[in-house]
Amino acid sequence: MTDTDRTPAAAIGEKQPFDLGTGPGRVLVWFYGVFTVAAASRSIVQMILDFGKAPLAYVLSAVAALVYGFITYSLVRGGEKARRSALVCCAAELLGVLVVGTWTMAEPSAFADATVWSDFGMGYLFIPVILPVTGMMWLRRARTA
Repeated sequence: MTDTDRTPAAAIGEKQPFDLGTGPGRVLVWFYGVFTVAAASRSIVQMILDFGKAPLAYVLSAVAALVYGFITYSLVRGGEKARRSALVCCAAELLGVLVVGTWTMAEPSAFADATVWSDFGMGYLFIPVILPVTGMMWLRRARTA
């Protein structure tokens, strides 16, 4: 049997996985990809040049980069398992932004330097707090599609 002889899965009645990276999902993939590179670059440079100055802040930026990277991968991969994983990571990301944002506002001296999530992402135009909310909305919509 050749590739042209195969019957599409949709014709057989199999449910096709929802492509998370289409439509508004492409914008999310782009933002998460950019934030992965930005947070990773920032944390790597800071850890190499001045880790002793603010280790907590730099490690939190690295954690943010890992979370962003995993969500990007999940959105590109697609499928129900990836959707659920990305949804959990978006919720964890939002929790991280809210905790770190509140912490940096209540106790500014706790961080010797800013993180990606400091002041609810003010240094990044508040995108770190908007992105997980938007991501969760998209991922919940994708479940019903």
